[in-house]
Amino acid sequence: MNLIKKPSELVVRKEQSILIYGQPGTGKTTLGVSADNPVLFDFDGGIGRINGAHIVPTLQPKGWEEINEALKEVEESGEYHTIVIDTVGKMLDYMTAYIIKDDSRLAQRDGSLSLKGYGVRKKMFVDFLHRLQVMGMNVVFIAHEREERRGDDIVKRPEIGGSSANDLIKELDLVGYLQMLGKQRVISFTPTEFYYAKNTCNLPEQMKIPVLYDNKGGYRENNFLAQISEQYEETQLEKASLRLEYEELCADLRERVASVQTKDELNRAMTTLAKEKVIYDSKLVLWRALQAKGEELGLTYDRIQKSYV
Repeated sequence: MNLIKKPSELVVRKEQSILIYGQPGTGKTTLGVSADNPVLFDFDGGIGRINGAHIVPTLQPKGWEEINEALKEVEESGEYHTIVIDTVGKMLDYMTAYIIKDDSRLAQRDGSLSLKGYGVRKKMFVDFLHRLQVMGMNVVFIAHEREERRGDDIVKRPEIGGSSANDLIKELDLVGYLQMLGKQRVISFTPTEFYYAKNTCNLPEQMKIPVLYDNKGGYRENNFLAQISEQYEETQLEKASLRLEYEELCADLRERVASVQTKDELNRAMTTLAKEKVIYDSKLVLWRALQAKGEELGLTYDRIQKSYV
């Protein structure tokens, strides 16, 4: 069995890691728990701001010591498909408190971490991310927004904390910026010059968040992110199918060109194969195969006649 796989042989990862961040009061926690079968790790007390109809099973940690046991419960129960971290910035505060409690030498006089302490927290954070990946579950991170000034412009970024932002963002599949446009909640997964985002499954540039309940007592299912997850999985499967089709097409083009024996056959092949379906750079693959066969037969491509002579 070969360890190195062709693109079409790669295992399609169905699990997603998503970051939602945005303005205060836009319902980030409610949106976070709209994921598929979620369990909420409520580091920020967000559960108290969710409408009772949409509350989900929740961990309200008293300290970081509880996290490993909670992850074991999640893994053993088999009931959940998504872990929601609210917020990732507050989770880092829990890590900081645990690190200082365990070794006070890693703290500075003002109570913040020392340089070495930040190194310990970074490793702790990366290990936590890898643990979530190994569990094979979807993960939704929630963060507040922060503003950065770039010249005369203000750019929105997720408030995560130090270098941990880079460690997290490189692991993510989707990043959505949640904001209010008038009275409508809108999330954007496509990056702009005004906010950071990440879109790996061809989502629309802006998506309206459905209103979940009205003043007449009507309620709607809170499943927006669950639907996003379905679309992401479908996109990944479509990409895998297209990669397989691409490899089969290129193999067929090369084989048919390789069977050519004469100038006339090469010109007929060029005309016929140019009409084949194009996938990715299959047209370039065909052209290179034709060039190689032309050199093998001692022929030259005439750009005026558009044929081999």
